[in-house]
Amino acid sequence: MASRINTNFTLIPSQKYRRSNRRSSYIFNNTIDSDSQPLSTLGNFKALPLEIFQIIIRYLSVKDISMLSMVSKTINQHIINYISTSSGSKRLLLQDFHNLELPGRRQDSVILEHYRLLGLLFKRCTLLLPTRERLKYIHKIFAEVSCFKFNGCAAPMQCLGLSCYGMFLQTLTAGWDELECHRVYNFLCEMTNLSRKMQTIVFSKPGSARKLELRTRLFCRNVLLDHWTHRSDSVFWLTRILKPWPMVNQARLLYIIFGPISPQDGQVIWQKMIEEPTDESSLRGLADAIRLLYDTGTKEWTADDVISLVDELSVVPREWLLENNARLLILSGNNICFTFMASKAVNGRAAELAKLIVFLALVCEKELYCMDWAVKMMHKVCKVFSTSVERSNFLQNVANAFACVIMEMLQSIMSGDRDEEERNFLNLFHLVHAQANFHKEVLYLTMNSLFT
Repeated sequence: MASRINTNFTLIPSQKYRRSNRRSSYIFNNTIDSDSQPLSTLGNFKALPLEIFQIIIRYLSVKDISMLSMVSKTINQHIINYISTSSGSKRLLLQDFHNLELPGRRQDSVILEHYRLLGLLFKRCTLLLPTRERLKYIHKIFAEVSCFKFNGCAAPMQCLGLSCYGMFLQTLTAGWDELECHRVYNFLCEMTNLSRKMQTIVFSKPGSARKLELRTRLFCRNVLLDHWTHRSDSVFWLTRILKPWPMVNQARLLYIIFGPISPQDGQVIWQKMIEEPTDESSLRGLADAIRLLYDTGTKEWTADDVISLVDELSVVPREWLLENNARLLILSGNNICFTFMASKAVNGRAAELAKLIVFLALVCEKELYCMDWAVKMMHKVCKVFSTSVERSNFLQNVANAFACVIMEMLQSIMSGDRDEEERNFLNLFHLVHAQANFHKEVLYLTMNSLFT
């Protein structure tokens, strides 16, 4: 029985290809198979000699080169090779660190942005390398730039080299986990001998190694600390600097890195806190660092650790004037100020605490802060004492402290020379007004509690 042909589908016509067509198709398929790997990595750049590829890169911005480096592993390697050439490193490693004047715009922001983008380029180029190999490669490239070295620049105060290096490092390590960042810090310490230099300055007499103190401050601030946007990153690097040392040495390092410096030569002023009352700008860096350690909530710093550090700091290099100590506590914030004072209350140092209250009031008067803040702080500290007798004794100590400090200032006026006399008289003037305003706020607080 003859079978029926189904005509419900479309027939594909049988067509004979010419020999030439079949041959070209065969060659094309063979080309794809044999060269598929190079084409997938180099694309159209495969037809270019390496020299031409590098010439093309010269016309690209750092940002564009950074994007190009992610195209493929082969292109990435070509870019690494280009960076390693003398022409490539000369073009990418700008060294105009001392020419800080450009018409119409700020040179420092321009060159810092360049090194931020360069950090992104190196981050992408070295992505597949182990951390130590990445750092060794970067160190090899950067070794040509003297201003990136710890002692490399002859005029460090007028140089942006370390700031550019810090911006580069911040971009490179952004997003890395703590273990990798530990390796970065250890590598930097190894390359710069930073730990040995810190050991020298914390165990020597303050000011005896001024140039080394300045270099250490600039390296820690410009390379490790100042460029982070997240406080958790800043506290991580500050912890790496401080934690290997005992508390007394931590306080010394903190003063070197964040303490007051001479505007002329940038050297640390060790006698600033001992000889005379200082201004807010001299203490702002220290207060910000203390608040950073206290507020970030890292497990490596407890509240007791920070308070002990503040206590040690107040005797670096010798015991500070109480007014400077009070100003530091105010700048450090309410939580640190209260915790510090409560610690003294718990440890039975009521007389010392009462005198500190006097100088808190004096700073509030001088800086035009609200005096009710000092009164409320005293009221809060009173609650730390467990019995009414202890509270009464503390308040009596505060009243006695005001009288005692006023008498001390009167004696210094009577026995000092004319210049000191004028300064001490102005200080006494502020203290008398501080006492009056302090007691006025105490009366307000008492009356309000009576009628509410």
